[in-house]
Amino acid sequence: MHIFNGDINFKNREIPKILLGTAPFTAESYFGHRTRLYELDLYKNPKNIAKVIKKSFELGVKGINLNTNEVLIEGFEIAISQGVKMDVIGIIGKTNMNYMFPDMEKAQNTDWREDIKTLSKYNPSIIFIDEFIVDSYDWNLLEEILLTVKNKGYISGLITSFPFKTTEKLLKSPILDLFEFYMVPVNKLGYMMDTDSFLDENRVKLSNSLNELNKKIAINKILATGIQMPKEAFNFLKKLDYADMVTIGVSSEKEAEEDFELLLNM
Repeated sequence: MHIFNGDINFKNREIPKILLGTAPFTAESYFGHRTRLYELDLYKNPKNIAKVIKKSFELGVKGINLNTNEVLIEGFEIAISQGVKMDVIGIIGKTNMNYMFPDMEKAQNTDWREDIKTLSKYNPSIIFIDEFIVDSYDWNLLEEILLTVKNKGYISGLITSFPFKTTEKLLKSPILDLFEFYMVPVNKLGYMMDTDSFLDENRVKLSNSLNELNKKIAINKILATGIQMPKEAFNFLKKLDYADMVTIGVSSEKEAEEDFELLLNM
């Protein structure tokens, strides 16, 4: 399967393989010095978020990885009013979190039910549970959320920040049969992955674990939060035998043109 062409046909839904990520729009803290720039350019200017979404849509990106941040939703609504029609791949349970020192208890107490209600307006193809809930390994809570998502008729997914540790735990967990998609950070540098190095041995190990998990795999952070050059990152992406989807955040119309034209034409 070629990740860059067509859609995933899953449970009578056509789900885009390439998604617009939204981390730059919400100025996530892991972007370092660029976080402040993204805050000024995007987070405080929803119209600019809308411009990037619209440009990405015009370039052929048909899906967006949307959480319920109010500013992000405002930018998306502006884009919709301008003719954008994107498939929503939703995220519930997302909180403002320090990635270096995450407060897992805070994450577990988010109003995920309200998030489902907010996203339901957009008829999302998939609803993913945020990584800070998933990586707390509260199987009872995760079961409750996954069953709620399923009972409302949505395809369910999990996000992790720890592709090695969490995947191994999921293989032995009581929720293994309750989700269908799994989003993991993967990039050539091993940046923001739970490994000291990401050379051949660990690449094979991760591939084996993800293939054993037997879920549809979505890749995030393939650009290593902008450290990796897009062409090199996408060439690496093409070699991943487990990758079904990829989500890529861009911070401007120019960046959207450069990244998505490259990815869509590889």
